[in-house]
Amino acid sequence: MARLHLFDLDGTLLHGSSAPVEISRQLGLEAETVALDEAVGAGRISPREYATLVHALWTDLTEAHVAAAFSGAPWLSGIEDVWADIRGSGDYCAVVSLSPSFFVERLTEWGAHAAYGSRFPSVPFTEPVNPSGILSAAAKVQIADRLCAEFGLGRADCIAYGDSMSDKDLFGAVPVSVAVNADQHLAGLAMHSYVGRDLLDAYELVRRTR
Repeated sequence: MARLHLFDLDGTLLHGSSAPVEISRQLGLEAETVALDEAVGAGRISPREYATLVHALWTDLTEAHVAAAFSGAPWLSGIEDVWADIRGSGDYCAVVSLSPSFFVERLTEWGAHAAYGSRFPSVPFTEPVNPSGILSAAAKVQIADRLCAEFGLGRADCIAYGDSMSDKDLFGAVPVSVAVNADQHLAGLAMHSYVGRDLLDAYELVRRTR
C-alpha cells in the first residue's frame, strides 16, 4: 500500500525560519515579520489576522523578491533526495503550509506531488487578501483528506512532518508523525522526533516502516 507524506514548510523544511520572514528579509522588514510569526505562533493573532498584517508589509513586493527569498532560504538539506525516494517507492509527497501559495507552490519543482498554501493575491499586489483563502491548522487536515481521496488512500496511510502548533491537528489525525526541530507545542504528540538540518535523517525514521 502506498503512503502519503505530508510536510509542513515553516520551521520544518525551512530551518529556524518561515517563508514570510524570508520574503520580508528581501524588503528590509525581517524584524516586523518575526514579531508577527511569534504572535501567531503563540495564538495572540489568528492566521487570517497574520495574513492581513503581513500583506500590508509587502506593498513593494515583486516576483524578483520572491525568487530571491526562495533561493536564499535556509532549507534543510536532502529535500529533493527524500522526495525522489518517496516517488521511487510508489509513495506520494505533498507540502501543506499556512504560508503564501505563491511561495509554497514552487516546491512542486523539487518533486512534491502537490503543494498547498494560503491564497494571496498575485504579486505585485493590487488586491487585498481574501480571508477565505487563508489556511488554518484544521485546513491542513481537510487538505490531507482531499489528497487521500485523489491518491486512493486513507488517513491510516499518512505520515506527517511538522514543528509547531499549526501541525497539531494533523498530527492528531494521522497514525505516524515526525516532529522536525519542533517547539514545545508538539512535545509528546509525535511518534518520532528529529533535531538537525538534513531531511534524509528525519525521513529515515519512517522510511522502512509500513
